[in-house]
Amino acid sequence: MTSDGKLTSEKPLTQLFHSLKIRHWKAAISHVQKLPYGRNSNRENISLVLTEQQGTCSSKHALLKQLADENNIPNVQLVLALYRMTEANTPGIAPILSQHALSHLPEAHCYLKIGGVVVDITSEETNFKKLQKDLISELLIAPYQVSAFKIDYHQSYLHTWLASEATHPYSFKELWAIRELCIQQLTRS
Repeated sequence: MTSDGKLTSEKPLTQLFHSLKIRHWKAAISHVQKLPYGRNSNRENISLVLTEQQGTCSSKHALLKQLADENNIPNVQLVLALYRMTEANTPGIAPILSQHALSHLPEAHCYLKIGGVVVDITSEETNFKKLQKDLISELLIAPYQVSAFKIDYHQSYLHTWLASEATHPYSFKELWAIRELCIQQLTRS
């Protein structure tokens, strides 16, 4: 990256941003943040965020981390966090949690830390401060880890949480299905 923030790499991802007339780091962040929340057809291909014009917290932040790496943009880290997902920090899921008598569910979430400051561009409405107090853990990951690794990490924690929670009657499979209902609700919102 040049001192004025230009994206100068000849690598494919940078060239894909160039094809959209995006040539600056801050413009890339702004563009990706404005894209709607939604799952991509292949979670291992982060460039689909641009071609399908949507993405999740994982795909959007992995895309920007990869772009930063391609352009030698310093101090950009990709974070995989676990947090207690509630209606207060994830608006729209209250009916699902209420229907299943759950106050929260452990959820995996990705964001960037740029120069140590959290930058969460999941959507234009995202407010990281709402979930900050509900963080369980943070782990630095590489962009390729937002697919299988993230799912395994999340599911492993959910198994542990389930074993320690005696207050509800759900199996792991049932809890994962409830979590999927929450994610579908967020996609519709």
